[in-house]
Amino acid sequence: MERARLAIVVPCYNEEEVLPMSNEILVNLMQEMVNEELITNDSYILYVNDGSKDKTWEMLEELHTTSHFINCLKLSRNRGHQNAVMAGLMQAKNNCDCCISIDADLQDDINVIKDMVKNFLNGDQVVLGVRNQRTTDTFFKRTTARAFYDVMNWMGAKTVKDHADFRLLSNRALQELERYQEYNLFLRGIVIELGFKQSIVTYDRKERMAGETKYPLKKMLALAMDGITSFSVKPIVLVRNLGITLSFLAVLAVVVFVILAICNIVLPIDAYVIAAVFFVGGLQLVGLGIVGEYVGKIYIEVKHRPRYIVEKTLLH
Repeated sequence: MERARLAIVVPCYNEEEVLPMSNEILVNLMQEMVNEELITNDSYILYVNDGSKDKTWEMLEELHTTSHFINCLKLSRNRGHQNAVMAGLMQAKNNCDCCISIDADLQDDINVIKDMVKNFLNGDQVVLGVRNQRTTDTFFKRTTARAFYDVMNWMGAKTVKDHADFRLLSNRALQELERYQEYNLFLRGIVIELGFKQSIVTYDRKERMAGETKYPLKKMLALAMDGITSFSVKPIVLVRNLGITLSFLAVLAVVVFVILAICNIVLPIDAYVIAAVFFVGGLQLVGLGIVGEYVGKIYIEVKHRPRYIVEKTLLH
């Protein structure tokens, strides 16, 4: 394959501040790659409007008329970042040789997109964008991000550290991705599970041009919970092991109390009883909460509701 038909999927949620700058940069990049004969002239950018409350969709409608590179997809309401990315990938899967997903703020370095395409042309089916460092993040963001990846991997949801949703997937990988029908998506884990020939390109992440991050701590925690409960039963195993350990310690405590009683050492039992009740009760609630999380996921999955609804498409 000499050149690839490339689709760049860009999820958008309230991105009116960055959209004009981002679009100009992406269109110029597409034209450069066409001129360098990396991609075909019918390659395109697919913006996915994820229920934005600002003027993002109106701006996309206008941008669609300015360049043959620009296609747009409007979801019926906000479905979340992962579903917006998935909607774009599934829209593009039959109309591209490979597809790259990138956030609208372009903090991920678009200059490595050329390297991604070159890796694809050399036979890679999946190319992951991985950050070199996090110097542009605050201390809090760096700390929570590192904890996110460490906990995810420890819990059994395998991810590549410092890889978010900046990646290239071949058409073959997209076809296989379509077979994953779960409602609670964790694309970072699914992509690793796909297998195929994979490679990594590294880059330095830039500061956001305008607007606010769409992945605050609350959403990061929700994403972590989705990833853990979608790919691992380790939390349940941990609770089980904790229960066994506490039961063993309770037996030891009884033995200690018996020995103290034999030695005529009397301790106020009320304190021990109250502490034990609160401790065990708390652990029971934690265990029930974890099991409930899995049951809730099962409840959502068995209904087989659509992950998103496409309201409107603007395609060239």
